[in-house]
Amino acid sequence: MTTHRQLPVRPRLEELEQEADLLLGERRRTDPDARLAALRLELAQSYGLASWERLVLAAKLTDAIWRDDLEALEELLREAPELLHEDALGAPSSWGPPLSYAASLGCDRLVLFLHRQGARDVQNAFERACLQGRIETARRLHELGARPIPGSVMGPCETLNGEGLALLLELGADFTDALGNRLAPVALMLQTYARNPAGKHMCLEIAVAQGIELPNTPAFAVHRGRIDLLEAHRVRDPRLFKRTFSHREIYPPELGCDPDESLALHGTPLAGAALLHLCVDFDEFELAQWMLRHGAESDVRAEVDADGFGGHTPLFGCVVSQSWRTGQRRDDTFARLLLDHDADPSVRASLRKRLRFVADESLHVYEDVTPHEWGERFHGREWVNSEVLRLLAKRGE
Repeated sequence: MTTHRQLPVRPRLEELEQEADLLLGERRRTDPDARLAALRLELAQSYGLASWERLVLAAKLTDAIWRDDLEALEELLREAPELLHEDALGAPSSWGPPLSYAASLGCDRLVLFLHRQGARDVQNAFERACLQGRIETARRLHELGARPIPGSVMGPCETLNGEGLALLLELGADFTDALGNRLAPVALMLQTYARNPAGKHMCLEIAVAQGIELPNTPAFAVHRGRIDLLEAHRVRDPRLFKRTFSHREIYPPELGCDPDESLALHGTPLAGAALLHLCVDFDEFELAQWMLRHGAESDVRAEVDADGFGGHTPLFGCVVSQSWRTGQRRDDTFARLLLDHDADPSVRASLRKRLRFVADESLHVYEDVTPHEWGERFHGREWVNSEVLRLLAKRGE
C-alpha cells in the first residue's frame, strides 16, 4: 500500500509553490529539461492528491475556513460544489470534509452555512468539535441531530480536552470505548501523544467522578497535577525526589495501560525515571518549579537498566519531547529552569528509543551522549526541540 505524506493542517499555497520551486531547482541539477508543471503534479501526488489543481483547492478551502471567510467559501463551492463532501485537505485525514474541519475550529457561521448546503458529516463534525473543545459548536451540531455514540469520549480523552469530555457526558455519553471498556478512556488519557496539563488534570478528575479509582502514588500525583498529594508523599518519604519509577508505576496495567513501553507516547524514555523527568515530558512546569524549590535535584538520574541504558537527567527530556512535537511547548523555558538550578549539560548517558505510529518504528540506540548530542543524533527530528539545542550550543555543550 502506498504511503503518502500528510499535508499540514493548514496548508499554505505560497509555501507549496515554494516547495515545488525548490524541487524544480534540485531536479534541474540532473535533468535540465525538468518542468515546473510536472513537479507540481509530483508534489501533489506525494500528498495523496490527484493533481496540482486539487492541491490548490485544498489550500484555498482550508485557508477560507481558518479565516472564517464565508464569501470565499461560498465562491469556492460555487466553482467546485463537490468540495462539500470531499476531505477538506483533499486526501483522507482525521479533519474530514469542510463541515468537520470548520467544526474543529469553532467556525459556527460556516458550520451552519455548510449544513444548509447539504453537508452530510454532521455526526463527525460533532465528534471533532468535542475533541477540540469547541463546546458551543458541538451544542449547535447536537441541535442539528448529532448524538454521542459508543466510544465518543475517546476523542477528548486522546486530546486531553476536559471540556469536550464533560459535554459528552452531560449529553448522555457512556464513559467507555466503543466496546464498553471503562478503563480504555483512562488508559488513553495516560498514554496519549497529547500534552495539555490542565486538560489532563480535568479529564482525570472526571474519571474519578465516574467511579474510576486512581492509585494514590507519587506518579499519579504528577499525572493529576496535585501538589497537595505530592506534598503528602514528600512528608512520608524525604527521598521522594530521588526515587525512580518503573513503567508499570507510571502507566499501570490495572488501568488498562499497555506493558509495551513504546505505546506510552513520550519522547525521552520514562521507564525508571524520577518525578522531575515526568514533569518535563508531561509539561508540568508548575510542578517542576515546586519540586525544585523543595529540594529536587535538577540532575537527578534515571535508573540504569541491566543492559546499561538509562542514567539520563531531566535535561535530556527537554531536548527530545512529545510536548515539542505536538506544539504544546515551543520554547526553551523548561531547559532554562533546569539550567538555572545548576543542571549539568555535559552529563552523559546511553539511551535507546523506539517511536510508534511513524514510518520508522525500529529501535535506535544512542551510546554515551550529552543532551545536545542526544538531540543532534535523534532519528525523529520532529521530536527535537531546536530552541533547546540552540540554548545548549550557546553554552558550549
